[in-house]
Amino acid sequence: MTLSVRVFAQAAEANVGHLRTHRGDHEVDLIVERDDHKVVAVETKLSATVDDDDVKHLHWLHNEIGEDLLDAVVVTTGPHAYRRPDGIAVVPAALLGP
Repeated sequence: MTLSVRVFAQAAEANVGHLRTHRGDHEVDLIVERDDHKVVAVETKLSATVDDDDVKHLHWLHNEIGEDLLDAVVVTTGPHAYRRPDGIAVVPAALLGP
C-alpha cells in the first residue's frame, strides 16, 4: 500500500513521509505533502472496519493544521469505499492497485 501511495504522490509531484510526535502521543502512517504544504493524511488498518479510535490521530492532525489538511483517509481490508460522517474517507486497499 505504501508503494502505491508513493507512486501516486510522485506522479503528483508531492512528497511522502510519516508523522510521529516527539513523545509518541500521535502518529500518522503516511503524510502526502504538496509544494504548497497542503497535506493528505493516510492511516492504514489491517481491518475491514473503522472505529473512532482508528481516526483519532487524523482528527488531531486536522486540529493542528486546519485547512492545510486537504483530506484524511483510512485504508482498510474492507470491500467498500465510503466517507464517514466526520468526513474521513475509508478506502479498500484493493482500490489502490498492486
